[in-house]
Amino acid sequence: MSKPEKIFVAGHRGLVGSAIVRRLEATGRRGSVVRARTELDLTDAAAVDAFFTDEQPTHVILAAAKVGGIKANDAYPAEFLRENLAIQTNVIHAAWVHGVQKLVFLGSSCIYPRLAPQPMQEEHLLTGALEPTNEWYAIAKIAGIKMCQAYRRQYGFNAISLMPTNLYGPGDNFSIEGSHVLPALIRRFHEAKVNQVPEVVIWGTGTPMREFLHVDDLAAATVFLMDHYTGESIVNVGTGTDVTIGQLAQLIREVVGYTGTLSFDATKPDGTPRKLLDVSKATALGWTASIELRAGIESTYQWFLTHQAEFRR
Repeated sequence: MSKPEKIFVAGHRGLVGSAIVRRLEATGRRGSVVRARTELDLTDAAAVDAFFTDEQPTHVILAAAKVGGIKANDAYPAEFLRENLAIQTNVIHAAWVHGVQKLVFLGSSCIYPRLAPQPMQEEHLLTGALEPTNEWYAIAKIAGIKMCQAYRRQYGFNAISLMPTNLYGPGDNFSIEGSHVLPALIRRFHEAKVNQVPEVVIWGTGTPMREFLHVDDLAAATVFLMDHYTGESIVNVGTGTDVTIGQLAQLIREVVGYTGTLSFDATKPDGTPRKLLDVSKATALGWTASIELRAGIESTYQWFLTHQAEFRR
């Protein structure tokens, strides 16, 4: 007889992991196994092995990672590479050693070349140079994909890899130093509104195009594909639509209710010109995103208002 389902969600306190735990609980799968960073250091191979020995999970969703925006990637390249490689290596290897039935590895759309054809298809991986402003994180994630594929080919390990686009939602990182563009703009416009700052200046030209996926949509896709997809090829997870950074800033400005001036500093880096995923593979498998961008931003802003005391830096 097979063991009862026991799902280890690595990184359950993060934006993605917390959404996955919510999704599992909402669909009646309440047997998730979680560990805080203070309880289990995923960069410690011996500790990870001991955890798998004790808990014997049947499934693993690897959502743990060191993440951040352009500024953080540029400032801490060694940490982004070292910590992500260690987490992935330890968890994937231990999962195979201890007979996990299925592992879901969560990557990122930044794995694709900076100038990849748009929309980006799964086949575009490793066909060109990466975006320099986040190459350290991207290289680590590519290594995770290849490790899953290698363990599948050599050992028959059932590991799949999903590539989400830019994420946002409840539980996001709104810190000044480490946040991504959408939560950073929510905080900046809110604080400018409260402090009656006459102008908000955004990094870059405002012309780069980005795709944004609500984290609850990603959680739904993760659980769906864990149940319904088994294959070596990566699967893109996104909305299939994008907006310019300028359009995003204007939308957030409206949601927050900021009435001052919005301008752009073209001396600052833009990053990749466009990042739109081809999501036809996920659609063919039976999953599509359901949360519209404005509604997602509105609910995220309400979450921020409730938790803003936690974001003092």
